[in-house]
Amino acid sequence: MISSLHGRLESIGANWAVIDVNGVGFQVFMPTSTLSTLGAIGEKVNLRTQLVLREDSVALYGFSTAEELELFQIVTGVSGIGPKLGLAILSSMSVERVSMAIAGSDTDLLKTIPGIGKKMAERMVLELKDKIGAGLLAAGGVQLALENGEVISALTSLGYSVAEAGRAVAAISTSDKSSLEERVRLALQYLGSK
Repeated sequence: MISSLHGRLESIGANWAVIDVNGVGFQVFMPTSTLSTLGAIGEKVNLRTQLVLREDSVALYGFSTAEELELFQIVTGVSGIGPKLGLAILSSMSVERVSMAIAGSDTDLLKTIPGIGKKMAERMVLELKDKIGAGLLAAGGVQLALENGEVISALTSLGYSVAEAGRAVAAISTSDKSSLEERVRLALQYLGSK
């Protein structure tokens, strides 16, 4: 099993790169989020990888973070989602956003991913909600209280990470009668001051 690569970037394509590791070039397929972090040809690269063996092919998939690799492994465990669709998911949105969509049963957001239709989005939520939701609650101590889930979802849709959104929600003080818009506004003010 090839679990990581440390080498120099030799060449880059639309959804792959060749990493030279001591004279051996490995073609690694990656989401666009990882490709954008590689840098220039000749620079050092560190990737976490997943080797996928099939009857007719052997392919190596690479990721810049452990969270991307973990989400890739989780979503490709869903019936009907292969490695190419797994890359499309990670290329379309951040790990936090995909996780929040699954944990929050947001099938409309999942359907915006190329290759994911209504049935596949529903299957992802059904099969992964417990796994992803439990992981979000454990990750970084983020407490997704029911009343704050919508605020966290709104903040992650604006590009903030789940951890940042969780800190903002924890930092703001609101009454039980505060509207969603008011809580989001206060959270944005908090994030803007940091």
